[in-house]
This record gives sequence, C-alpha cells and structure tokens, in this order.
Amino acid sequence: MAVQVASSGMRSARGRRRRNKMSEINVTPMVDVMLVLLIVFMIAAPLLTVGIEVDLPKADVPELEGQDEPITVSIDAAGNLFLQDTDITLQELGPRIVAISQNNPEVRIFVNGDRGVAYGDVMTVMGALNAAGFTHIALRAELPEGTE
Repeated sequence: MAVQVASSGMRSARGRRRRNKMSEINVTPMVDVMLVLLIVFMIAAPLLTVGIEVDLPKADVPELEGQDEPITVSIDAAGNLFLQDTDITLQELGPRIVAISQNNPEVRIFVNGDRGVAYGDVMTVMGALNAAGFTHIALRAELPEGTE
C-alpha cells in the first residue's frame, strides 16, 4: 500500500504541481564523447593497417589514386600467398575475394610480389584474379631512392 505525502505549499488546485518542460538541449556531453572518440580513432587508425612484409621491386611510376581501400594480395619470398595478412591457397583466392568484395568486380586489388619471386608466380596469381572476374588489378612497387 502506497501513501503519498505532500506539503501544503506544494499542492496546486488540481492536486499536482506542473513543471515547465526544459526547452534547451545540453550538447556539451555529446561533444565531449565525440572528441574522445576522435582521439581514439586517430590513435587506432595507423594500427589497423595490415600486411605482409614483402621486399617490393623499385619502379619510377606514380601512385594510384582512389577513394576506397584496396584489397591486398601478397606473395612473399618463399612463394606463400596471402590475402591481406591471412595465408591462403591459390584455389581459395578467387572465391574469398568475391565474398569480401560482395561480388563487386570493380574493387581494386593490389598485388605485392616479393623481388625474389618468379615472374610466372605473380602472373599465375593475376590470372586467378582475372578468372574470378576482377579487372582492376595493380602491381605495387617501391619508388627508387632519391625520386620522392
């Protein structure tokens, strides 16, 4: 059983006191949270770049420009194949990239071939990517020293 006790000065004619609604929104806590998130993402973004250490050949070519993050396929000096930083076989490569790109043949794919890998191995990987329906495939290289 509940009992309601009210002081005599607080009661209005209808029995309850009406409060005015707050018409202003305090955005300070929201701005504080957004600034903290901004700092967290600024610190975390460089840590999210993944890849396999590959000794790229040098070439005097301009960098490719684009808005979206490309998919990176790497071949290390031992001839192992990697999708981003995951070890993968040549047979799994095409279907896995189709799944990652949500069947978008316009996705950019960068192929990192180690300097010591045979040219035929790199072409086999590019052929598998082309057979899976991808046409925006680029070979990556380092700029020669002194040209930056």
